[in-house]
Amino acid sequence: MSNTVKLGLKENWKQFVILIIVNAFVGGMVGLERSIFPKFAELEFGVASKSAILSFITAFGITKALANYFTGRLANRYGRKNLLIFGWIIALPIPFILIHASHWNWVIFANVLLGISQGFTWSSTIVMKIDLVGEKNRGLAMGLNEFAGYFAVGLVAFFTGLIAENYGVSPYPFYLGIGISIVGLITSILFVKDTRVFMHKESATSKTETLTNVFMETSFKNKTLSSITQAGLVNNLNDGMIWGLLPIVLLTLNYNSENIGIIAAIYPTVWGLGQLVTGKMSDIYSKKAMLFWGMLLQGIAILCIPYSTAFYQLALISGLLGIGTAIVYPTFLAAIAEATVPKQRAESIGTFRLWRDLGYAFGAIISGITADLFGVEYAVLLIGFITIISSIVIKIRMPKDIT
Repeated sequence: MSNTVKLGLKENWKQFVILIIVNAFVGGMVGLERSIFPKFAELEFGVASKSAILSFITAFGITKALANYFTGRLANRYGRKNLLIFGWIIALPIPFILIHASHWNWVIFANVLLGISQGFTWSSTIVMKIDLVGEKNRGLAMGLNEFAGYFAVGLVAFFTGLIAENYGVSPYPFYLGIGISIVGLITSILFVKDTRVFMHKESATSKTETLTNVFMETSFKNKTLSSITQAGLVNNLNDGMIWGLLPIVLLTLNYNSENIGIIAAIYPTVWGLGQLVTGKMSDIYSKKAMLFWGMLLQGIAILCIPYSTAFYQLALISGLLGIGTAIVYPTFLAAIAEATVPKQRAESIGTFRLWRDLGYAFGAIISGITADLFGVEYAVLLIGFITIISSIVIKIRMPKDIT
């Protein structure tokens, strides 16, 4: 069988395209909440506390992080496709729960399901694409994958903001989620093929050193892997803050739902589109340099938010934040894949994504509590400084360039 298996993007482009389409649907499920949730919380449930509003991101982040880790652990045993389908099945009830929620706790529960679903679906598509392409074009593969997911986040965020402005924050924006989850599940069942055989093919020729303890090495011990992991955590820590607090900042500036939707959508849209370029760049240029500059740009952009009020200023900041995130996002995954043997890659990526998506929870908790105690401005500044510190850690701790 291994003789008929050929690694490479060109050799497996049909299956690769299907996985890109599936991941766009995966991203769309997150986009449902991106621009309208603070208003949804306040209007539908009377939830005004910043930390209470951000509780939905905390629930999402923790459950997605754990699902990422277990996807990495279970991918070799049960198959990537099975975990992908399982993730879509969990997604099916989410829009119905949001439409019919009678209490904020139901919204939290929907986000627990969303986190589990995202962990299984998104992680599966990442591991499958890396399986298919082999050593060459890993960065490009991750750029295309993350482009599809985050462009869909931005697109759906824009449409939910538009629908909310014209028809109200519930139930109409959530109808999109019903269609997305059904189409995503059917596509995964009918067209996606499992890719474990490709991983076995690459394992036969891999010269990368085996890790003694994948979790500990990826999290703390291996200087390359742990440097990437801390930056991933901080990246999503600031994303959790942007997700929860940016719409609140814009509401205090008296922006309407449509304009909040546009500004909130620029960031993930630029992030998504940018990865079409930055993914390939990470195959050519220094991954360490890209991670340093990407995190630094994010931090500087975040520090500008409290001092900006005009629409074009905030739109520009959202765009710069998107560029910074686009530089690091596919590079994270390509660098992790390069530093691990094929058989340990899924678990190492799962560990990285565990910590990265715990950043959502840490970001929501830290920024929510800081905003309630000292004000939104201080919460934003704190997250900006943390992001800059993370870029310095990459510069100092990451021992060498992986190219």
